[in-house]
Amino acid sequence: MKVPIVRQDSCLIACIPSALADGELIRLHDDLIKQVDRSHPRAVFVDVAALDVMDSFATRTLGDLAAKIRSQGAEMVLVGIQPDVAVAALRLGLKFDTVATVPGLDEGLAYLGHRARASEERSGAIR
Repeated sequence: MKVPIVRQDSCLIACIPSALADGELIRLHDDLIKQVDRSHPRAVFVDVAALDVMDSFATRTLGDLAAKIRSQGAEMVLVGIQPDVAVAALRLGLKFDTVATVPGLDEGLAYLGHRARASEERSGAIR
């Protein structure tokens, strides 16, 4: 199953509709990296609300994806992660200090707006 990636303003959005096999997860990883390289988004939202479990491979893949997206100047935001899934992912090594989590897309957009305002305020204070 190919996960659709949608561009909305300066963001990319990928909604994972169900658990993905390892090969599908690699394809999503590669597709997102290509899209980030091409479109230079401000953020990449990965909606994982439909997932009720995340194994070690998925956790490593999402962590690697977040690092690569960050290296391209964007931020990865996990949308809708269930508390039990978040706890399991944390135990498997996903670092939530480098991956933001929000309950929904609206909150994700608000989070980015807040981060942008904070960054502008810091830049203004430095001048």
